[in-house]
Amino acid sequence: MVDTSETDGAATEAAPGTSQRDTGPDRGPAAKGAADGAVKSTANGSPKSAPKGASKTGAKDTPATPLRPSAATPASEEPRPPADATAPLSAQEIDAELSAQGNRPERPSRSRGVRRPLPPVEPSEPAPATSTETLDADTATLPAVLPAPQRHSGDKIGARYRLEECISESDTFTSWRAVDEKLRRAVGVHLLSAGHRRAKSVLTASRSAALLGDPRFVQVLDAVQEGELVYVVREWLPGARDLAELLADGPLEPYDAYQMVRQVTDAIAAAHQRGQAHLRLTPKCVLRTDGGQYRINGIAVDAALRGLPTEDAELTDVRAIGALLYASLTHRWPYPEDRYDLQGLPKDLGCVPPDQVRAGVHKGLAELAARILCEHKEPITTPAELAAAIAELPKIRPPEQPAPPALRALSTSRPPRYSAAAPTQTIPVAEPAPAPAAPRPAPRRRRRGLRRVLKWTASLVALSAVTVGSWQAVDHYNKQGGTPANHSAPAPDPTGKAPVTTGEKLAITSISPFNAFGETKDEHPGEIPYATDGNPTTAWTTQRYNDQFGTYRPGTGLLIDLGSARPVSSVDVQFIGDTKVELKAAPAGATTAPTTDESGYRTLTTIATGSGSKATLKPTAPVNTRYLLVWLTAVPSTDEGYRGKIAEIQVNG
Repeated sequence: MVDTSETDGAATEAAPGTSQRDTGPDRGPAAKGAADGAVKSTANGSPKSAPKGASKTGAKDTPATPLRPSAATPASEEPRPPADATAPLSAQEIDAELSAQGNRPERPSRSRGVRRPLPPVEPSEPAPATSTETLDADTATLPAVLPAPQRHSGDKIGARYRLEECISESDTFTSWRAVDEKLRRAVGVHLLSAGHRRAKSVLTASRSAALLGDPRFVQVLDAVQEGELVYVVREWLPGARDLAELLADGPLEPYDAYQMVRQVTDAIAAAHQRGQAHLRLTPKCVLRTDGGQYRINGIAVDAALRGLPTEDAELTDVRAIGALLYASLTHRWPYPEDRYDLQGLPKDLGCVPPDQVRAGVHKGLAELAARILCEHKEPITTPAELAAAIAELPKIRPPEQPAPPALRALSTSRPPRYSAAAPTQTIPVAEPAPAPAAPRPAPRRRRRGLRRVLKWTASLVALSAVTVGSWQAVDHYNKQGGTPANHSAPAPDPTGKAPVTTGEKLAITSISPFNAFGETKDEHPGEIPYATDGNPTTAWTTQRYNDQFGTYRPGTGLLIDLGSARPVSSVDVQFIGDTKVELKAAPAGATTAPTTDESGYRTLTTIATGSGSKATLKPTAPVNTRYLLVWLTAVPSTDEGYRGKIAEIQVNG
């Protein structure tokens, strides 16, 4: 007989694995035939007549039959089974194994008759997580340290913002002063790599800060991801000074410290009510404008750029305000480290109230700083609590300005009279200096010099005669009573008041600043006398403004009080630099000055306009009023900003 176990085993190895549905209880006729064949082979007795391959054959609906003897093998010899041969598997055993091991069973080897497990299939390794380097990627997979893309002065961001100067640079971001070429204004720009872990939080913080819309904060103008770059554009205040710069000269006056902490606290408390927090409030973030307003830079954005935690936001911000107040009062940083060009407190000293660090500190403000930073029985832990405590303080008044010198009263006496009988004062004629001796070969040059001297002498004599004659004519006019013979004297005023001659210079009782649209109402009051001192080189000056009038405010000026209602024909104003001006007048019956606010400004009427370095503001008809307003609508531009200067004012009746 021929041993076909090798052939059957090869066929089994080559056949595809049996699927799960072929091994279920609803097997087809093939499986049933295989089972019947296996049973018959076992019943016939010897494994010699039922080789192992019968189960495979039975699986193809072929009944298992004994193999016929081969011609090459003697009939008397029976083939010996291999030493490691075993009984074939029944259909039930095959089903059980297939059900237990799924689609990849441990198939028995037909070549050896031994069931050996197949080598385990190595599971495919999952693809490593790759960062897309964009804001769509999981922030946990993005790098924590990634420098901002390199940019240089002159580069453009967003085809609009031209970088001018790098202000600061860190491992994560860079900050620039730039120019918005579309609107032609200076802006600040933060640059950050889009693949950085903080990029998404920076954009989120910037967009939420832009929606705040509070003018007490420096506005966020744009926040964009562009390719590999994230940039945040903010407002730029060229004329403002930060608190660190203000403290370089020493501590602030109590009034200035009070204004700083009040304005900053009110702004931060309002931001917290809207769900916003600063989280990194430093002296570099608090800016004071020329008008005395404090504005806060970097709300939410500065903390996001540095990855600062957002827990205990209210306590973090109120303690930062306390540190600003402490530094403003003592000129010391309230912690052991030296920061912002301020010396820190000694390490072993701890927190002590400001009035124990420096003498002369305002008691109420020192108490506020101690309640915020030091251990106190009534601590302040939120900006809202601090705002309420500041409101309970007695009002701190600004320091008194030196009183301006009294205005000189105009003389009402007539000019001195000159009598025709009085001896005439003769202007001495200077004797011509003797001409230097000239060499004899040049007599013509000597004659030319003599003629020049005689010509100037004759001119001086003629001028003297004209001057003396003029004074004599004036004296003769005064003797006649000041009224020409062909003109009649003016009729007496029935009210009993002396008539005012048109063109007479009117006396000014007082002048005061009139800044109706600004918080600083007293604009340089000590310089007001310069506007009427008769010296065109001295002037009253406005504050320095970042923008020309008309952008944020219509203007500023001086309010003139004539003491009583007087007819005004014109006002002569002299400026330093080209200036646009309007002349406004109060109603004729006004007896009190208009208030220095918008409502008071609305009560005044424009009666004349002018421009240039000199302007004669002449209404179409004489106006009878007590109060006049010289209102500046455009002032000269300087290297520092915009500032107006009034050198002289004269009111004519």
